[in-house]
Amino acid sequence: MEKYPYIVVEGNIGSGKTSLVEMLTKKFSAHAIYEEFSDNPFLPKFYEEPEKHAFPLELSFLAERYHQLKKELNTRNLFHENIISDYYFIKSLIFAEITLPEDEFDLYKKLFHIIHQKLPQPDLLIYLYSDVERLQKNISKRGRDYESQISDTYLKKIHKGYFTFFSQQNDFPVLMLNLTNIDFVERKEDFMKILVSLDETYEKGLHRIDY
Repeated sequence: MEKYPYIVVEGNIGSGKTSLVEMLTKKFSAHAIYEEFSDNPFLPKFYEEPEKHAFPLELSFLAERYHQLKKELNTRNLFHENIISDYYFIKSLIFAEITLPEDEFDLYKKLFHIIHQKLPQPDLLIYLYSDVERLQKNISKRGRDYESQISDTYLKKIHKGYFTFFSQQNDFPVLMLNLTNIDFVERKEDFMKILVSLDETYEKGLHRIDY
């Protein structure tokens, strides 16, 4: 993990981002950054009335993520050499493009690019991929009421947004792990497969691993 001091774990809703970060930080005594979204008052409202609450939701996420990352990444913990985050700031732009109408997204995009340049890029981005059926099972299992209305179509749009971003960037390595057929939380041997993958050195650009 020394070659990747700042790692970001990304993925669709229900892909296991937070679980993997918890396991990796424990394994490598790293400092964890977790997205703070549970108290966002717009999130339950958005799932009920997306068109009405999309813009305030995306703006609130943008501000919260920026302030958290700015604080966490500028205050390095002397007891931890590595930082592992369960989100990357670019997700703000990806989700906003899905949820906002064109005129609102154009305004949002201008605000995003002003502040994005002030944050450091990760040394490695890990994208956790599972098919939509598996994602829906994971979402149902964790039992958040406001997530019960998430559609397959919405999850597919999120996948597409990330894939588009990965195809266009070449600033850092992206490791896409296909988790559809494994369970790294319940099976230690599956977690070990991920650790083996992380032990490799990756060039900039996209790298996909199917388990």
